[in-house]
Amino acid sequence: MVLKKLLKNLLKLLNNMKTLGVGVDIVDNSRIKKSIKNKRFLSRVFSSSEIINSKKNINKASFFSKRFAAKEAFSKALGTGFRNGIYFNDISVINDKYGKPSFKINKKLKNFIKKKFKTSNFNVFLSISDEKKHSIAFVVIGKK
Repeated sequence: MVLKKLLKNLLKLLNNMKTLGVGVDIVDNSRIKKSIKNKRFLSRVFSSSEIINSKKNINKASFFSKRFAAKEAFSKALGTGFRNGIYFNDISVINDKYGKPSFKINKKLKNFIKKKFKTSNFNVFLSISDEKKHSIAFVVIGKK
């Protein structure tokens, strides 16, 4: 049900722009709950700002699961996965004052996108949702 709603809303966006990439990922929250106990995992996958912001959240597993799914979905939208010098912590998931999620990407990744898609005018759209057991993210990279 959640995925169906996400897809419906994001398909509206697709009709108004040139789509460069689409990615989706679903994560088992219990897997991330186990993984975040490992400090090496945390520092390899999440940015320092994400780790700091997690301290404000009661449900750390949900917080990190949604961000992990978002990063995986982003790598799928790129069409490369995490390789060619692209790492998980090159991407941060941030929220505006209303809670809307978006990405903060570093200069290296921006340059990679410009080169891969041959454009410097692009938008990245992110939608995240979760339930008790799973988190899901949907990403669209579009040309402005």
